Amino acid sequence: MIRSLLARLAPPAPARAPRPTRPGSGRGPADAAPGRGRRARLRDWAELLRVSALFTVPGDALAGAAAAGLRPHRGTAYAVGASLCLYEAGMALNDWADRDEDAVDRPHRPVPSGRVSPTAALGAAGLLTAAGLTLAARAGRPALAVATALTATVWAYDLRLKHTPAAPTAMAAARALDLLLGAVATVSAPTATRTGRGTTAGASTSRQVLPHGKGRDGGPPATPGSALRAAAPAAAALAAHTYAVTAVSRHEAHGGSTLTPLTALGTTTALGLLLARARATEGPVPAWSAAAYVRTAAVPCLHAALNPSPPLTQRAVGGGIRAMIPLQAALAARSGANGTALALLGLVPLARTLARKVSPT
Repeated sequence: MIRSLLARLAPPAPARAPRPTRPGSGRGPADAAPGRGRRARLRDWAELLRVSALFTVPGDALAGAAAAGLRPHRGTAYAVGASLCLYEAGMALNDWADRDEDAVDRPHRPVPSGRVSPTAALGAAGLLTAAGLTLAARAGRPALAVATALTATVWAYDLRLKHTPAAPTAMAAARALDLLLGAVATVSAPTATRTGRGTTAGASTSRQVLPHGKGRDGGPPATPGSALRAAAPAAAALAAHTYAVTAVSRHEAHGGSTLTPLTALGTTTALGLLLARARATEGPVPAWSAAAYVRTAAVPCLHAALNPSPPLTQRAVGGGIRAMIPLQAALAARSGANGTALALLGLVPLARTLARKVSPT
């Protein structure tokens, strides 16, 4: 009885403070165990950088090389590396610039949830930009000039133009410049070539020409200017698709637009029909890739037009992003690079699988 009375008079024991978790992560104490910290951080950065969308990037440079009538080589590889770095720089910069807006509309994103600090995101954007320009410089001054224009477009989009009517145009210009970067880098990349007296550094790469490849004089494009002219139609096609997808993406947070996905549906269908008109010498690959492009891009746009809800609008954007791979394959096949086209089509299932784990939008 005395013990019971003392127990009632004693002050209550202080409650144990819960283990701290990262704000907005939705993870409990068991999930915050030190053993999985590195894996969690890697997933946070993968989400910030939209790694599932990376499969849509190499095809820009490869399609540009094919449009110039040349087979990929070391200069094309530099362009691919530069494109990947600049693309990821744009992703990190985008989330840094939109951190206040995302805190309201997308609080689960890495920066507003506190899983990646704003300083780290901005620092990653700067480092990736520097790496991209360095790789482009290895392909020659003309490639560096195109990469510089691409960089300016990406930073202007993220910092100024994203919430203006010029946003779709800016994003379309960025994708077009990315394809042109591949064409110019393939033509102008310096390398060592063997001569009768030995090896001469800094000479132009000995280029293997695609069966169709020819410049203004009937031969392969010999200068960056001729490569730009040869690749301009392919760049315009990629820009048209990018414009349509970006216009749809402006409604993905709140939905409500029927006309925009309908317009995107018309654009993708028209592009698919144009790309499917393959010459007899090109075989069936252009038609296959064009059909894959239309199926990937058009069907989600149709669903979003019939029901412009945020989830279906977001699905249309994701489909439009993934559709860039078969579009690049179709452009390469139309230029006679069937091997490149088939290799790019092989990336489609990989991109689809990774998109289930990390959203591309």
